[in-house]
Amino acid sequence: MKLRTFFYGMGIGALVIAAAAMGWTFLAGPGAREGGRAGQKVVISALMHVDITGAWHELVARFNEENPDVEMHYIEGPWSTDTREALYTTSFLAGESPYDMVFMDVIWVPKFAAAGWLEDLTDWLPPEQWKEFLPGDLEGSKHQGRIYRVPMYSDVGMLFYRRDLLEAAGLEPPTTWQDLIVMAQKLQKPPQLWGYVWQGKQYEGLSCNLLEVLQGFGGSWVDPVTQEVGLDQPEAAAALQLMHDLIHKHKISPPGVTTYQEEEARQIFQSGNAVFQRNWPYAWVLAHQEQSPVKGKVGMAPMVSQKGQDGSGAQGGSGFGIYKYSKHKRAAWRFIVFATSSRAQKFLHLQEGRIPTRHALFRDPDLLEKSPHLSTVYQAFQNTALRPPLPNYAQLSDIVQRHASAALTGKVPVREALRRASAETGYVVARAAEAKPGQ
Repeated sequence: MKLRTFFYGMGIGALVIAAAAMGWTFLAGPGAREGGRAGQKVVISALMHVDITGAWHELVARFNEENPDVEMHYIEGPWSTDTREALYTTSFLAGESPYDMVFMDVIWVPKFAAAGWLEDLTDWLPPEQWKEFLPGDLEGSKHQGRIYRVPMYSDVGMLFYRRDLLEAAGLEPPTTWQDLIVMAQKLQKPPQLWGYVWQGKQYEGLSCNLLEVLQGFGGSWVDPVTQEVGLDQPEAAAALQLMHDLIHKHKISPPGVTTYQEEEARQIFQSGNAVFQRNWPYAWVLAHQEQSPVKGKVGMAPMVSQKGQDGSGAQGGSGFGIYKYSKHKRAAWRFIVFATSSRAQKFLHLQEGRIPTRHALFRDPDLLEKSPHLSTVYQAFQNTALRPPLPNYAQLSDIVQRHASAALTGKVPVREALRRASAETGYVVARAAEAKPGQ
């Protein structure tokens, strides 16, 4: 499907009408158009990831065509979200950022909002229109109850399994860790076929994996309201002990899993060398490519949990905010409305498999025909695990990564690792609470 066909016939006025029909309200008032003087264009920009498929450049080209008084510049940056965050931060600290919009990972919002770098968008849409977005994505766009980001596409941790192997053994997909361990031990034949692969390297992915297991045991990392640290509780000890035992006791995960990121786990699973894997929905699209060894043999389900608890996948995803000191906020808003509309999100899913953020798109017949896995992903979105929405999240994640990695590799006992992680986390949270705004 080409974008020129997808948005065929939509002039500027038609685009505004269509956006309104899809649940969007443009702000009126002084400067709403923000066009330049006669013959001049307002230039806006955002630092984005590398556009591998070209879909984003096609979206931007169509926006520029439909908005002759605005020119959007898609600036390609590094693929790594951490690196892009650092580039945004550097530009904001300099005081003259070239970016009008901020394309943000979910974990950036509290930091950037607390620093005063983002426009408060809460009242830019009526409350009922914000509710059109998935609850986890909307919650991940907030800081202290205010909305600073419009969700663009979403993500959630999922459990992938070899449907053919389970069916041959007469097994249903697991819903608990106990079931997964038993099934993996029964079906695996290491080293050719491992039971379960996941992300155990010391990086952000390990924080997500631990969070999912922790919440699946009924525990918590840091309560965003009370600031209570849950890493020294029995649930946390049980969660990290289970992750340790997957490798060293149950032996369903290879020793090398402590060096795996998403791609290492995906490649092993997609090569046919694992029964189960934890990963993000993008792995489904790749597993079903024509050349994939497991094409047609893969199933996907929400993350498992301890018996009696609900499974939760870590909430991921990206969206657009507006730089607080941009001179072209209204023009930036026009692009955000365009890019996050149902039509644009549908286009991006069809072109590159991006998971949409609007409830309605998970009922779209065209998308469900092409991507039946969306119904399973939507089920997982009903109960996601949100990383601590605190401005100093990066410090908290670093603490968890270091100590969890030490426990998984056998350098430190599980309870000692959590004792240290809890003490350091409590110190950072207490210092942040004591700090005055602006310090």
